[in-house]
Amino acid sequence: MDEARARDVLDRAGVGEGAAVDARLLALGENAVFAVGDLVVKVGRSLEQAPELLDRARRELAIAAYLAEHGVPAVRAAKAEPLVVGDGAGHPVTVWQHIPEAVRPAEPRDLAELLKLVHALPAPSGFTLPRRELLGGVERWLRLAGDAIDPADAAYLRERRDGFAAAAAALTPRLAPGPIHGDALPRNVHIGPDGPVLVDLETFSADLREHDLVVMALSRDRYGLPAAAYDGFVAAYGWDVREWEGCGVLRGARETASCAWVAQHAPSNPKALVEFERRVGSLRDGDESVRWYPF
Repeated sequence: MDEARARDVLDRAGVGEGAAVDARLLALGENAVFAVGDLVVKVGRSLEQAPELLDRARRELAIAAYLAEHGVPAVRAAKAEPLVVGDGAGHPVTVWQHIPEAVRPAEPRDLAELLKLVHALPAPSGFTLPRRELLGGVERWLRLAGDAIDPADAAYLRERRDGFAAAAAALTPRLAPGPIHGDALPRNVHIGPDGPVLVDLETFSADLREHDLVVMALSRDRYGLPAAAYDGFVAAYGWDVREWEGCGVLRGARETASCAWVAQHAPSNPKALVEFERRVGSLRDGDESVRWYPF
């Protein structure tokens, strides 16, 4: 979904007069996210391509209410139910309260403080959180990549997916399983005037708490997070997941998913293809020191 299509859906949603004209694009990825006056509006991809996105949108709104009930600082919904807007099956559209401007960038230690709150939560009573299907998108992303990537690379990633899925299912966790954010990165924390706020609740799940901690360990090893910043995260959370024998399994699963996620952008973005080939090459070589980059 490109920005023009997302703006068309936004305009049809009727969230604000002339929304598509006045809206400011905040992010364009799995969703298009717009600031519209004192609201934030998320436009999802077509339900024809991914019908499960409507249930995901409903669950994200329920999660926001659950976090509000337990006092966890997080984004709050402005509408309790998603809208379905556009031609054909339509696009899921969710509406959120606007968060005040950030006072500084989020740091790993800010994320750790929020994760401690999330990891102390009881299971929600009104709905069931799904498992963290970290590898669930691999097939769709590879299918979207099509002929832009080497078929041998696609087959290799499918084989890795199956192997790590089986290995992850057999892990013995160190922490008690329960609610997790699922994509625990500083970019999903907003530092407003009242402190850190958790954003992007789409991947909120009930699974191994270690999932949330492996993300930052991988950031240190693959994405150039400074060691001091990682140490601050560990100190704030109170435990280093790298001490756990299952860390390598969850890391390998996340690397596989991250590589396949990049593949879907290869048909239209030459930089994504270069990055995909870098990532899959490092996995094939077993070289954990190769740096991965955004594109």
